[in-house]
Amino acid sequence: MKILLANKYFYIKGGAENSFFVTAELLKQHGHEIQFFSMKDPRNLPNDFESYFVSNVDYDRPGLLNKIDVAFKLLYSFESKRNIARLIKDKRPEIVHLNNIYHQISPSILHSIKQAGLPVVMSLRDYKVVCASYSMVINGKPCEACSSGRYYNCLSKKCVKGSSVKSALNVIEMYLHHNILNLYGLVDVFISPSRFLKDKVKEMGFKGKVVYLPNFVQLDPIAPQYDWKERSICYVGRLSKEKGIMTLIKAVKGLDVILKVIGDGPIRQSLETYVQDNNQTNVRFYGHLNGSALKEEICNGMFIVIPSEWYENNPRTVIESFAYGKPAIGSRMGGIPELIRHGETGLLYTSGNVEELRASIQSLLNDTEQIALLGRAARHLVEAELAPEIHYKKLMRIYQAAISGRAGDLE
Repeated sequence: MKILLANKYFYIKGGAENSFFVTAELLKQHGHEIQFFSMKDPRNLPNDFESYFVSNVDYDRPGLLNKIDVAFKLLYSFESKRNIARLIKDKRPEIVHLNNIYHQISPSILHSIKQAGLPVVMSLRDYKVVCASYSMVINGKPCEACSSGRYYNCLSKKCVKGSSVKSALNVIEMYLHHNILNLYGLVDVFISPSRFLKDKVKEMGFKGKVVYLPNFVQLDPIAPQYDWKERSICYVGRLSKEKGIMTLIKAVKGLDVILKVIGDGPIRQSLETYVQDNNQTNVRFYGHLNGSALKEEICNGMFIVIPSEWYENNPRTVIESFAYGKPAIGSRMGGIPELIRHGETGLLYTSGNVEELRASIQSLLNDTEQIALLGRAARHLVEAELAPEIHYKKLMRIYQAAISGRAGDLE
């Protein structure tokens, strides 16, 4: 089958891109011909489709003309629409699978896809289909003010980087795409990696057909390591307020363990300043790591912590750590409890509660045999439920349903 995959970034920027590339590799392994549509960027991985990619869109580049240009592309990108039409004409895919396309590509491409008569599925990586700012977070806390199409609340709350102008633009985008053009109505079926996200977008009033299909992890090259080389724990992810990293830093204060903070983001400098001012010598910042360097840090440690204070979807960090045989402590937020099953694959605590998180960490540090038991159960979970072949068979059923026009029959 010829499958066209679209995502706005063609390099590993985060979990969405990781899922995008591993899905492409999985499909290739099963003999499918994979085509790509994305945005031009010097960081892009090598590919044969760069000539079809849209020009780079940088929302932070200074200059009035750039701001006007990117504003129009956010609302409706005619370049994206033309380029994907050209790609479809030249390469003739049989189905299109969209991932994270908002803003830099825009859902304008759906008009070209449907004009070519192609079925289309779309993976939901966040809450953009129901939330003007995509994250359902305001001031670091969950927000559902956009429920039932009340997107104007994004402007009144200045949800997008505290800016009235940027928030207004996102409000216009939402009403244009949903109420005027009904672009998302052109998608045959949406894929949700977590049951929580699926239920939440429906609860918020989303009308599209949404099916549950969790992320997967390649197991063959990964040998689980149930012991550890050092008394350390890891946080892996973006350093932003809603991720709860400050709660974690406060929770480990005074504990006999090293916290390795792996990742980067807008609050990194303030976190490092806080650690320095409070003389927390057991917190280390590593910046962004991937590949073997990231694996080594996780495997050397005892377990990971995911302290999110927003509605996480289906965090790959947890799945990959489980594959390494490492359990996790996580907050009861979003899709996290679907992976971290309390007392089985890790421990759960109340989001934002420093003392409860501290007690959870201390309980595992005091009972190291439990860490290995939880790690084995975590590895078993990914083998039994999140293995590549399981994912592939379910994804093929979704594709076939979209192609045959029977997406409504999917559960």
